[in-house]
Amino acid sequence: MTTHLYTHDIFAEHKTPAGHPERPDRIRVVADALGHEDFRDLVRFETTMADEAVFETAHSASYVEGLRAQIPDEGIARIDPDTVMSPKSWECVRHAVGGGLAAVEAVMSGKADNAFLAARPPGHHAEQVTAMGFCFINTAAVMARHAQLHHGAERVAIVDFDVHHGNGTQDIFERDKSVFYASTHQMPLFPGTGAKGEEGVGNICNAPLQPGAGTEDFRDAFRSRVLPALNAFAPDLIIISAGFDAHARDPLANVNLSAHDFDWVTAELMSSAERHCSNRVVALLEGGYDLQGLAESCAAHVKRLMNG
Repeated sequence: MTTHLYTHDIFAEHKTPAGHPERPDRIRVVADALGHEDFRDLVRFETTMADEAVFETAHSASYVEGLRAQIPDEGIARIDPDTVMSPKSWECVRHAVGGGLAAVEAVMSGKADNAFLAARPPGHHAEQVTAMGFCFINTAAVMARHAQLHHGAERVAIVDFDVHHGNGTQDIFERDKSVFYASTHQMPLFPGTGAKGEEGVGNICNAPLQPGAGTEDFRDAFRSRVLPALNAFAPDLIIISAGFDAHARDPLANVNLSAHDFDWVTAELMSSAERHCSNRVVALLEGGYDLQGLAESCAAHVKRLMNG
């Protein structure tokens, strides 16, 4: 397998207040983990900034303009109590989307079998016209639209194993049969969406997990709900919203997974990609707020991408 990694030092420049879980150390521990000798065969690229116009494939122009207007010259600007901007946050958002588009380009053109985007801030809570949950622009959604608009992908699947439901991704695509969205997540938990009955136009598959759920619950959710629905959809590309906050160490939830579970689910999704879309997988970092759990889980995920 040829695996591309897209990242940049700029992602540490999205500043958050002291004690905030979505902090610059997250990207630093991911960089350290992927700098290990085990990852010497990763093909590494620095991200570049996307043109803001591409944000409008998933968000309204007025929303994008309004966000840009809130970037502070100094200090911190609060979009809501949990979602904050610092002077270089918008630059980080543009780099995240730029890296995501480059990853899609590489995989859809055959230059890479798969790719991983290590970026922050995350994106899956960003709805069409609402920033929330540490998220501003829904990177996965823009990536899906790019694959459709520029690479002829008729059916794109986004699979999200972050412990929080990706309400933003569901909001953007819940009336679009060309994009399949599946999510495992703790429920009840922020943001409060993601019930089994939320099915969109038949393209949404939610598999909520109870607090205290562990390995068998997680794997059963994939085996019984997510993977059958994904395989029935037969995607041309699989995008993985790879949040690692379902790890047992994570402070923001109560699901008890380990790095082995993220290795397992990555392998299962790669098997679906082999069956339906010539191995085409692009993954991007979403949540994960315990630094040790994040580093171990991200390493397991990327190692599986590399090893097949």
